[in-house]
Amino acid sequence: MKPLIVLLVATLIFIVINLLWMSDPLYPWSARFGMLVMLCFTALGHFLFPKGMSMMLPDFVPFKKQIIYLTAGIELILGLLLVYPPTTKTGAILLIVFFIAVLPSNIHAARKNLNYEKGTLDGPGLNYLWFRIPEQIFFILWVFWCGLAAIG
Repeated sequence: MKPLIVLLVATLIFIVINLLWMSDPLYPWSARFGMLVMLCFTALGHFLFPKGMSMMLPDFVPFKKQIIYLTAGIELILGLLLVYPPTTKTGAILLIVFFIAVLPSNIHAARKNLNYEKGTLDGPGLNYLWFRIPEQIFFILWVFWCGLAAIG
């Protein structure tokens, strides 16, 4: 829920800034920068909660903490690719693939009742998926719209 709020608020801020300075909301541009802000926010979570984030990965996965830090870097890079005009389409495609690729970790975490912020197994459980999966689909559609469809 927090990333969704960050995405929407950041996008609205960019829309307002564009309206004040240019009299044009530049919706796709604002949406891409909103996504970058959200990705910076979620990447920060990888560094603040590495223990809990590591627990999102299945037991057979080695080097969990390193993977968590790597995925934080990937989020930042993909966000930058999304907002840099020559790489917007590539960034959008890779970000959509990334969102699909990390969904199994979210499902795994929900099945374990993981609270990634605390690194404990007292989280919301499978009920979390009723929000998380539609949210992930929303992120994918958001990136498709502002990074692919709006560019042409």
